[in-house]
Amino acid sequence: MPDIPGARPVPLSQLVRAQDRLTFLYLEHCVVHRDANAITARDAKGVVHIPAATLGALLLGPGTTVSQQAMLLLAESGSTAVWVGEHGVRYYAHGRSLATSSRLLEAQASLVSNQKTRLRVAREMYAMRFPDEDTSGLTMQQLRGREGARVRRLYRLHAKRTGISWERRDYDPSDFAGGTPVNQALSAANTSLYGVVHAVIVALGCAPGLGFVHTGHVKSFVYDVADLYKADISIPIAFDIAARHVADIGAETRRAVRDHMRGGAFLDTCVRDIRTLLREDDEELIEYGPEAFDDIDVVKLWDTKGRTVAGGTSYGDDDE
Repeated sequence: MPDIPGARPVPLSQLVRAQDRLTFLYLEHCVVHRDANAITARDAKGVVHIPAATLGALLLGPGTTVSQQAMLLLAESGSTAVWVGEHGVRYYAHGRSLATSSRLLEAQASLVSNQKTRLRVAREMYAMRFPDEDTSGLTMQQLRGREGARVRRLYRLHAKRTGISWERRDYDPSDFAGGTPVNQALSAANTSLYGVVHAVIVALGCAPGLGFVHTGHVKSFVYDVADLYKADISIPIAFDIAARHVADIGAETRRAVRDHMRGGAFLDTCVRDIRTLLREDDEELIEYGPEAFDDIDVVKLWDTKGRTVAGGTSYGDDDE
């Protein structure tokens, strides 16, 4: 059989698992290409090489030109490419990632499709934010009320801590520069957080649109998971950046979020929390990485009574 044209896919055994990757990298006004198994970013200052297999999400901002080979390498490496607007605060589209099992996706779909289990997961999400409170008997209306009060209190606390005048969260997605410095920083920090959470969700094979608290949007689950970390990441970082009166709030905020995640093992925490919420505690489940097998991409056929049968097989009418 003749060889299939094109570059050979990156072997699964050479990829890095989601929780062990870099969080995200934002690029703008450059040409993105491929050199062997590295993504390259070239501008007037020179060329930077980025190992694709270690990257969680590549945020492509204005002025970026991406080659077909670069996108091919990102897709094969399980890295998510996200096209964003100026300052990284508008989301346009994303590339596919690599997932070899649908177990978490099926668990997510099952939980979100039943009102009782959906409420249970939503309560657990709020419980992660209220570690000293019992949320097991609260309604969604009560949970939303407590969350709203908590976030408003956090805004006031960080405003007092940093000496920033604070009124309310107010921003226009179409006019980033029109917002106050702290609102600009909050928008940039939240978008960076969304990008990383989105990369983790799709890397695990889950559906970004099947949310438990948020609903009706293609990134509902992204917003659900990101809300678990805003109190510790995006809110304090945004107020810190706004208090420093920097020239480029968007860039400084993205760098601060990236540095915080790098030091705090964020990816590992995010993977663990998603699995906990979806009741997937099987540590033997490997999405990809050195422990994975090259032939793990196996398709099965659904059968009744919770069974599966092998795919790629011709079944006759008399098969049971």
